[in-house]
Amino acid sequence: GKELIRLVESHGSEMIAVGNGTAGRETEQFVRDVLAAAEMHLPAVMVSEAGASVYSASDIAREEFPELDLTVRGAISVARRLQDPLAELVKIDPKSIGVGQYQHDVNQTQLKKALDSVVESCVNYVGVDLNTASWALLSYVSGLGPALAKAIVRHRDEHGRFPSRKALLDVSRFGSKAFEQSAGFLRIRGGENHLDNTAVHPERYPVVEAMAADLGASLAQLVSDPALVSRIDLSRYISDTIGLPTLRDIMEELKKPGRDPREEFVAASFRDDVREISDLKEGMVLQGVVTNVTAFGAFVDIGVHQDGLVHVSHLADRYVKDPNEAVSVGQLVRVKVLTVDRERKRISLSIREAERGIAHRQKRGTKKEQPAGIDLSKLERAGFKVRKK
Repeated sequence: GKELIRLVESHGSEMIAVGNGTAGRETEQFVRDVLAAAEMHLPAVMVSEAGASVYSASDIAREEFPELDLTVRGAISVARRLQDPLAELVKIDPKSIGVGQYQHDVNQTQLKKALDSVVESCVNYVGVDLNTASWALLSYVSGLGPALAKAIVRHRDEHGRFPSRKALLDVSRFGSKAFEQSAGFLRIRGGENHLDNTAVHPERYPVVEAMAADLGASLAQLVSDPALVSRIDLSRYISDTIGLPTLRDIMEELKKPGRDPREEFVAASFRDDVREISDLKEGMVLQGVVTNVTAFGAFVDIGVHQDGLVHVSHLADRYVKDPNEAVSVGQLVRVKVLTVDRERKRISLSIREAERGIAHRQKRGTKKEQPAGIDLSKLERAGFKVRKK
């Protein structure tokens, strides 16, 4: 406990990541108790360890931490997943984190191609910080690959941070075609050009500069003032090379430059008195997080060592054809425990029943009000019997 406090104080820690493997819940509770006793208000968050052992023994882990033990590398990976899961998870094969129970039964070449496509799509959607990203993350950026990504990191190590996107052209073997394909997905915070921290492609900088000039403002003022952006008349900038849809995209980006499009992270709050499958009782309503979605339902982590199954018929209070339409991996949900098979370690859960219970309690707590515009006395005089509550 004293060592934990010392580490937190000496490193200025803001959060503590706890792996969800063996004794994970017990470790999380220990951390919470130690922090509470020291009156330190730091959140302790459970993080999936899936694939962490694969990373710790990988070539990229040896490159990053050649002096460290495998277990320490794994711990670093778990902490980094809490900071930026996308940047860390790209370092391992997607199959290592478990993408479905039938992943070994399908064509492995096609599976790898499909998974790589999804990872590339996610990376390009979020954008990559050019001055902090690893070569593994950069390699998924459109137009780049492992060779160019390593060349970028090598150039960064030798010459320092990139001051602008244009400086990419100084990288060995980095041509104009690669720049054209990748530049819009690479971000530079605090660079020479304020547009370098947006999704606006360098090809469109002249258009944005013209917008700023027409408003009598600088680029810095334009990207920091949404009200100023709202005054732009897009019709003035339509040409043979740029249409209205592209201009609308530029306008939306200028309203929130550099914003991470990912949703705000919210950690699941597990019950302190539920740590093992033996602690579960039928009828309990718990908070959990969806860990996997299959054709027959979804698996939910409720804080014990086994994930519970929500059958497709219990995902919602309506007919669900595809479970992916009702829930997604990482989503926080409330579930009701239907059955617990301790011998076979199987837990049956229901999102539908949990939602019904909440709706029922809300209905009981709401008084029925008299519909607006109806005069009950007139109904009584007309001969109707009116029951007053």
